[in-house]
Amino acid sequence: MIKVFLGLGTNVDRERSMRGGLEALRTLDPELIVSPMYESKAVGFDGAPFYNCAVQMHTELPLVELIAALKDIENSNGRIRIALPAEAKGLDIDVLSYGELLGDFDGVALPRADITRYAHVLLPLSEIAPEDCLPGTKLSYQALWQGFNKSDQQLDVVDFGFPPSPRQI
Repeated sequence: MIKVFLGLGTNVDRERSMRGGLEALRTLDPELIVSPMYESKAVGFDGAPFYNCAVQMHTELPLVELIAALKDIENSNGRIRIALPAEAKGLDIDVLSYGELLGDFDGVALPRADITRYAHVLLPLSEIAPEDCLPGTKLSYQALWQGFNKSDQQLDVVDFGFPPSPRQI
């Protein structure tokens, strides 16, 4: 089994999209670990606030099959890949890391650079896997968060109330 970290986010029908996405992910791994939910401002464009969280799962699916399954989950939960205004983003599920893979795999760069760029990615990840290290480094997610410039990106915890997973922090 390969340990995978995912980042989820949306600013369209946020609660329904996130619940549906998390429930669908749980069908891929019933032992899913889900971070707290955060609300953050849109980064890079003007738009409604986002809900974001991180998930740890284990899978036997090859990366390409996992990505296809994630796209199906996005689509089933309201993701429209065309015709949305630039400021609207339906459910987005990004592979943050896939085991210890490093490099570009069919256009997917691993680990995802967003981990060290955005608070809405790094904080939830540091909460579900504080001692795990960013692949290719000896830096734990907790250490990365401690050194992160938190002044640029405000996050607010959301009382999301997603049914607890076997381990939800």
